[in-house]
Amino acid sequence: MSVLIFAELDEGALKKSSLEAIYYGSKVAEQTGTSATAIVLGEASTDELTKAGRFGAAKVLHASDAKLNDGNAMAYASVVAAAVSQEGADVIVLAKSSLGDAVAARLAGKLKAGLAANVIELPDLSSGFRVKRSIFTGKAFAFTELTAGTKILTIKKNTITPEETEATAPVEAFTAGLNDVDFAVKVTHTEKATGDILLPEADVVVSGGRGLKGPENWGIVEDLAKALHAATACSKPVSDLDWRPHHEHVGQTGIKISPNLYIACGISGAIQHLAGVNSSKVIVVINKDPEAPFFKSADYGIVGDLFDVLPRLTKAVQAL
Repeated sequence: MSVLIFAELDEGALKKSSLEAIYYGSKVAEQTGTSATAIVLGEASTDELTKAGRFGAAKVLHASDAKLNDGNAMAYASVVAAAVSQEGADVIVLAKSSLGDAVAARLAGKLKAGLAANVIELPDLSSGFRVKRSIFTGKAFAFTELTAGTKILTIKKNTITPEETEATAPVEAFTAGLNDVDFAVKVTHTEKATGDILLPEADVVVSGGRGLKGPENWGIVEDLAKALHAATACSKPVSDLDWRPHHEHVGQTGIKISPNLYIACGISGAIQHLAGVNSSKVIVVINKDPEAPFFKSADYGIVGDLFDVLPRLTKAVQAL
C-alpha cells in the first residue's frame, strides 16, 4: 500500500499548498512504512515536477494531457482514482482548495472512501486512524476517526511547515482512460486572480476596509504589501462598493485564509470578516477607533490614523 498526493499546478508550477500536502503525505508514508507518490495533472516541465522530491515524494506520476489543463473536477477525479488503483494507495492527500474539495468529494464517492477535511496535524495511529481537524472557521477542533479501507485527507493551508531537502523525484508518464462522461461538464472560461502574490497562497496579507475612505487611497495598502512581499485583501463592504475586485474579499462569504501574518487596516472586525481570517497565526489591527471589535481578536493593535500609520510602517519595513 502507499500514500498518493494530488498536487495542483498554477501556470505550470506546483502550488505552495500542494508542496505542503506532498510533505504531509510523505510523513504519513513514514508513519505507515510505505512510500509517497505525487500525481500531477496538466502540462508542466519535468524540472518543475522533480521538485516534489524535495518535499518527500518518492516519484511523480504526470498525466500531461492538454485536456487536463483547465481543472475539470470530474476528469481529475477519474484520473486520480485510476492512479489510486495502479499504486494500491490507501491514503490520498490533497491541499484544501476549491479544486481540491471538488476532487476529494468525487473521489470519496468513486472509492467508497472516508473523507476528513481541514486536517491540521499528522494522524494518530496508536489505535486506528484519527486526525485533528479545524472546524467552525477555526474556532474549534474536532478529532475524527476514519475506519474505511481508503482514507482521503484535505490539508488546511499554512498549517504544515515543510522541510525542503536536495532530493529529486523521478517523473513517470501516467495515462488514464478518459471518456466523454468525464467531460460532461466543461470549463468554458476561467477568471484568475491577479497580482504578484495570490491571496490563497500568501504567507502575509495586508487588508483594507472602509477606513481607507475610497479606492484612490489604496496605494498605501499596496505599498506596505509590496514592502512585506504580501498579498492584498479587503473587507466585504469594500468589494461591494467596487473599490477592490471581489477575488480580494476575505470573510465568511469570501475567501477564507490562514496566513502567518494578517494586517487589517481600517476594518472594524465584524464577525463575518473574522470568520474568514481568524485562522491567521498573527493578527495586527490598525484602527483609529479604540473600541473597534477587531482589537479583541488581535495579537497586536495600533490605535491611530491609518493614513499616518501605514506610510510610517512601510518606511520601517523598507529600512529593514
